[in-house]
Order: sequence, then structure tokens, then C-alpha cells
Amino acid sequence: MGNLAAKSNKKDLVFMKELLEAGKVVPVIDKRYPLNEVAEVLGYLREGHSLGKVVIIVEHNNKT
Repeated sequence: MGNLAAKSNKKDLVFMKELLEAGKVVPVIDKRYPLNEVAEVLGYLREGHSLGKVVIIVEHNNKT
């Protein structure tokens, strides 16, 4: 299988921006996992069960 790379130009990016702003393109998030469950996420993805994007949640703690 060859390397497929999409080239973007300003016209395409503006068109995509308009679609997103109009709500005509909506990202699908399949599941969300905390950072400490990355091993489970990798297994889930490897098995091909994902029906959308999988999000890793990284929490930021400002306590010092």
C-alpha cells in the first residue's frame, strides 16, 4: 500500500471551516479514557472495535 498524503490549500481549509461552523461535519468520539488506562485503549484500538475517535483525557493539577 502506498503512502497517501493529503495536500491542503487555503480554499479547502476555508471550505472545511465553513462546514464545521455550520455543523455539517461533526467529529465522532467513540470513547474517552483517562491517561492511566492507555494500555486498555491500545488493546481496544488494536482489536478494531472503535467506531470513532478515542480520546485520552490528561488532567492538569496545579497544586505544588
